[in-house]
Amino acid sequence: VHDIPLFGLPPYPVIVAGTLMVGMAQPFFQCTPPLLSAQWFASNERATSTAIALNFNQVGIATAFLVGGEMADGYDGMMQYFALIAILCTVAAAGTFLQFQSLPPVPPSASEVEKFQKGQLHREPPFYVSVCSFFSTPGFTRPLAAFICSIAITNVVGAFIDEVMERGGVSDRRAVAWAGCGFELAIVLGGIVLGKYVDRTKEYKRVTLACIALSLIFVLPLGLTEHWFGKEPVLLVISLFMLGFFVGPVQPINAELAVDVTYPGDETAVESVQQFGGNFCSALLVPVAGSAAKLDYQFLPNVPFLAGDIRGDVILMMFVSILTYLFYCGFNAPLRRSLADGD
Repeated sequence: VHDIPLFGLPPYPVIVAGTLMVGMAQPFFQCTPPLLSAQWFASNERATSTAIALNFNQVGIATAFLVGGEMADGYDGMMQYFALIAILCTVAAAGTFLQFQSLPPVPPSASEVEKFQKGQLHREPPFYVSVCSFFSTPGFTRPLAAFICSIAITNVVGAFIDEVMERGGVSDRRAVAWAGCGFELAIVLGGIVLGKYVDRTKEYKRVTLACIALSLIFVLPLGLTEHWFGKEPVLLVISLFMLGFFVGPVQPINAELAVDVTYPGDETAVESVQQFGGNFCSALLVPVAGSAAKLDYQFLPNVPFLAGDIRGDVILMMFVSILTYLFYCGFNAPLRRSLADGD
């Protein structure tokens, strides 16, 4: 802090206020992708659309890994970084405002036509009434649990990316930044690829269970060290990317599934519940994972070829995945919106 000029930083309350403003703005773009997809995209495009809109937040995080890591190396760099963010956000907001359209000329699907016709005679209920209705709807809690599992794992890995990479022998700052960037971009790519598949097949349950099962495999190398082989940075980076590719798409896929089973409910309210649940549970899980990361469990110490150790945070994430998988297996609810679309 010695290179910070006197009175160079804004007062702490101003910093807190700015942080709160950023948090207050998030629902407007984090909770609206399912509504955007419903109103603008056909039934065989919605999962892909939601994946792009919802997961493109990760592109901003990936950019922060690279640009922020290079620029924010001191007071001057930090101020330049924040100024760059402010300028880009202002330009993007102005462009969005000038091109914004509420609805397309024609509803893109039969379900949206039906909902539009009903909407002319029926207003959406208050938010708390919608939430109570969702939790009483068969099938809603399983997508919610999968969404929470996905966002919790991605947030924990992202929060402790430096420590995760160091375990595998990657300590160079730029290498860590590129690995973090690759993890976030893998989330976006996985959402697009698997979203397209779900759009064609409507296999929400099968794809989600496969993604959660694969997350168990790819999260393991992030905290496992085989003493015989030592640190394996290549295996670690590949596992990190594959984890992002499979666990990230669980969020948009289950956002669409939750909207499907609660049709004709409010899409924004559905996503608001998922975002609140996911971020609230992540806020609780991240410090727990930070403490668990300090725990190192040895296994098979008397067998030289198989001896190794595993970190507590990885065990925690695997435990969350296993519980979610078992709970999600019980999903068996009608896809109301898909039925309305004739899919």
